[in-house]
Amino acid sequence: MKRSEKEKMLAGELYDPLDKGLVEERLRTRLLLKELNDTGEDQPQKRKETLMKLLPGAAKDLWLQPPFYCDYGANIITGEKVFFNFNCVVLDVMQVKIGSRSMFGPNVQIYTATHPLDHNERSSGVEYAKPIEIGEDVWVGGSAVICPGVKIGDRSVIGAGSVVTKDIPADVFAAGNPCRVIRKIRE
Repeated sequence: MKRSEKEKMLAGELYDPLDKGLVEERLRTRLLLKELNDTGEDQPQKRKETLMKLLPGAAKDLWLQPPFYCDYGANIITGEKVFFNFNCVVLDVMQVKIGSRSMFGPNVQIYTATHPLDHNERSSGVEYAKPIEIGEDVWVGGSAVICPGVKIGDRSVIGAGSVVTKDIPADVFAAGNPCRVIRKIRE
């Protein structure tokens, strides 16, 4: 039986992002994002209700400062007390798993989506994705970029402006472009 484009997408295979079903899912997400991003600080209940629809895999105590942007929302899974500051983007073509008490500064970008290196494949319009996993008690500084397939270990700190292209172990401070371990936080 032929697999759907969504099944291919979630399996990390090449898929067509212009598939009608995927386009409809992203449109639904865009409408929820507009609703969320238009809420004010004086509308905590409306914001909470919209977040629950947008991010069904997030813990109920997710703290998110709009504006916020994502592709699907349904592929973002968070533990308790996760915090996103203003203007974060999560391209959740595949699962983005975030551990409890992790924090993201303003303008953090988390990208699961990627494209073929071969120009012929890329020009055909297909793309694929790699999941991202961020441990518990992680702090990601403002304007950091987390690239497809990366895992960040528990309690690590990513410096502002870093571009994380490879896995980062637990209990370290890492920074730079490309991001690299600077020092251990704990022995």
